[in-house]
Amino acid sequence: MNTGTVQTEKKRVAISSKRQITIPQKFFSELGFESEAECILRGNEIILRPIRAEDDGDFSDLILEELLAEGYTGNALLSEFRKRQKKIRPAVEAMLEEADQIAKGEAKGYSYEDVFGVDNTES
Repeated sequence: MNTGTVQTEKKRVAISSKRQITIPQKFFSELGFESEAECILRGNEIILRPIRAEDDGDFSDLILEELLAEGYTGNALLSEFRKRQKKIRPAVEAMLEEADQIAKGEAKGYSYEDVFGVDNTES
């Protein structure tokens, strides 16, 4: 099944009496699952995605670099880090919701040219 540019593939899986499922091998390999997965409840869907040890997607390094560059130290650094880190998930969830609405045709999307303009140097 193809919905726009996002290809969807379905596979029916059994749920054990202990509420366990087995991720189909093809999905496991293609998505790069390792030893952990993130399970998200969004509306009436469960989203299961891989967690990679080298990049857990929490932006901690980037947040700390920015705070240090801004001159934060000690307890002020820790306090501001916690504040900014709490803003990441809601921001990402809002972006995902907007992407879903665009994919469903319920919101306007923007092209590369809309955001960055047209590059007139290429001929």
